[in-house]
Amino acid sequence: MADDHSTVQDFFAVRAAGWDSRFPDDGPAYAAAVADLGLRSGDTVLDAGCGTGRALPALRAAVGAGGTVVGADLTTAMLEAAVRAGRGASGSLLLADVARLPLRTGTLDAVFAAGLISHLARPEQDLRELARVVRPGGRLALFHPIGRAALAARHGRPLSDADLRAEPRLSPLLVRSGWRPVSYTDEDERFLVLAVRTG
Repeated sequence: MADDHSTVQDFFAVRAAGWDSRFPDDGPAYAAAVADLGLRSGDTVLDAGCGTGRALPALRAAVGAGGTVVGADLTTAMLEAAVRAGRGASGSLLLADVARLPLRTGTLDAVFAAGLISHLARPEQDLRELARVVRPGGRLALFHPIGRAALAARHGRPLSDADLRAEPRLSPLLVRSGWRPVSYTDEDERFLVLAVRTG
């Protein structure tokens, strides 16, 4: 587990400073995904694996001044980049592992997770931990600003059904982890899965 975390931290630490400049046009896609999450004024939402905090302004706008926005990431350099970009003003930034969140059970209305799923060391257990901190009926958004095929092409890999984000793999995984899948979108311009906390 520590080795997995070190690998993730090393990967993102060296990329943090230039991360936003690599993907300068993703803002509208993030805002659209946040809108689809269906947050209400006053809600409490976690951006799990928030990175440089690109979703935080949209999350803050969705929950309003009376809501609570928390961005959690495993990599200090990413959180520092979020602060430099001014996104710390949109929510509280927390250095934390999504596998062991320092949050009480059932306290969140929703979780937004951009690009997180492929970096989870233990996907079923980690998604279960996200479910733990969300109230029954709360929502989860698993997002990426481009779809599986476009992402595979970007990395020079073939599209594979073994991909954790493939619907036949992801939907049962969500169910086993305490989530009921509501919608699955995998298009060139975005990947978005919405789920509701069961129980």
